[in-house]
Amino acid sequence: MRKFAFIHLVLFLIIALFAENPWPYLLLTVAQIVYVPIALKMVMQRTEWLSKYYYYFSIPAYLSIALLQTTNLFPVFFASIYFAFTICIALLGLTRFLKRGFTNIEEFAIDLAMMYIALGGAWYFAYVADIDTGFTPLLTWLTAIHFHYSAFLLPLFIGFLGRLSKPRSYNFYSGLLLIAPMIVAIGITFSRWIELFSVLLYIVGLAGIIMASWRTTFANRLQKSFVVLSFTSLAVTIAFSLLYVLGNGFGLTSITIDFMLRFHGFLNCVVFALFGIVGWSLSVPIPVFQLPTFPISQIRGKQSVTSLGKVGQHHGLVDDMELYNIKHVSPAVSDFYENTMDYRLHASVRWHRCFLPFAFIYSLISRKTEQINLPLHSREVEMTGDILMLDQQDRRKNTRAWVRKIGDRLTFLALYSHHQNEFGRSFMNIALPLPFSTMTGVLELNKIGEDLQLTSQKSNVESDAGTYLSFRWGTYFKLPIEENFLVREESDGRLSAKHTMRIFLFPFLTIDYTIRKK
Repeated sequence: MRKFAFIHLVLFLIIALFAENPWPYLLLTVAQIVYVPIALKMVMQRTEWLSKYYYYFSIPAYLSIALLQTTNLFPVFFASIYFAFTICIALLGLTRFLKRGFTNIEEFAIDLAMMYIALGGAWYFAYVADIDTGFTPLLTWLTAIHFHYSAFLLPLFIGFLGRLSKPRSYNFYSGLLLIAPMIVAIGITFSRWIELFSVLLYIVGLAGIIMASWRTTFANRLQKSFVVLSFTSLAVTIAFSLLYVLGNGFGLTSITIDFMLRFHGFLNCVVFALFGIVGWSLSVPIPVFQLPTFPISQIRGKQSVTSLGKVGQHHGLVDDMELYNIKHVSPAVSDFYENTMDYRLHASVRWHRCFLPFAFIYSLISRKTEQINLPLHSREVEMTGDILMLDQQDRRKNTRAWVRKIGDRLTFLALYSHHQNEFGRSFMNIALPLPFSTMTGVLELNKIGEDLQLTSQKSNVESDAGTYLSFRWGTYFKLPIEENFLVREESDGRLSAKHTMRIFLFPFLTIDYTIRKK
């Protein structure tokens, strides 16, 4: 590693000594020489192939600039190698994300940082190759800097902070900062108002993250001092960014781009990046995320009732609700799950208005897959069907299929089972076979008065609840979908159930059930 550090130093000095106007080049070059390799070392495991070679791949980045400023020999070739290197980093980030899905936003922040770096590599290559991006060469270069600092280092530091402490507001503030880099790029390209909006997002997001960093307990005082100073310096830089946008776009201030390069660049490069890298390298936080280990159904693709390997009919979805340790729930609610076939089910489906176009497109697919094949109208319909016991094809214990139809059309094919995790909690484990995959809803059961709630929203870290997509190789990809059932006994003896579904916290489907005993 020392020889690479020596090579890095020599090439860095070449640029510093021989470049006509070295300041803008040094801002990006120090990120390529120092910050990106060290940051990757903190993120990557030794077993990952890229960890063995990233020092080699980082050399062409600043070598191309050295040649561009001195001999002008082969700069595009070396820049293309660095661009390919950033694409490899992005693919590694994507691979990390696909192994986990939409869970643990602190890990998603790190994944997104690794994916954003490829955009920095692309803008860097565009500058070196003199590609017409529609902007001046300087602005092209500054955009490459933006994607190395604001879009790579900042999400990375946010992810490390989330590993240590994740208050309720963390998801909101970090979410703002994760989408802000792309909104900045869109604003620079299309509209000064969008650019102004992106700066306001940064201000709100940074305010929350800075407060969170002050309240977080770190490994030692030195690390806290460095990290808090790193985050707090962004409050100053974002304030001047706002003044620059107001001046450049609206003529309200006189902040020049040369001043921004020197002042904003120095604070980002030295105070934010250097103190941040040193601070986090003192003690790299360990990920708290662990891959789920609950059983998943091995049945995938479109299934007909005859192909399920059934061994006979069954009367209920659950043998005994005591399995879930739910006490003092209405006896009628428990009876419904234990003797489901004794009841008639009427449903009213309501797609939320803004999702109706997507529901129409989805209906074209669901007619073929015959899964979640719901009507687009909200008129009440009766759902009929059977409950079938399955053989060992599913590979979960005591699995039964609930086949639901509206008329002659298959609406749902849900494979019910249960599992108990290492903490002794029992969960309803429901699989819906899809083309080449299986969607699994893991529901935790909670008592609300005498009502029963079944939800895929996790109540704590010991819960397996969630909606997952799995493939033949067994990936637990968590989907950004939440579902919630609330089942209650009404005063007239009938049961009612409300099934709500959300995607990215936005409600898109509500089904109201009326359940009466036959």
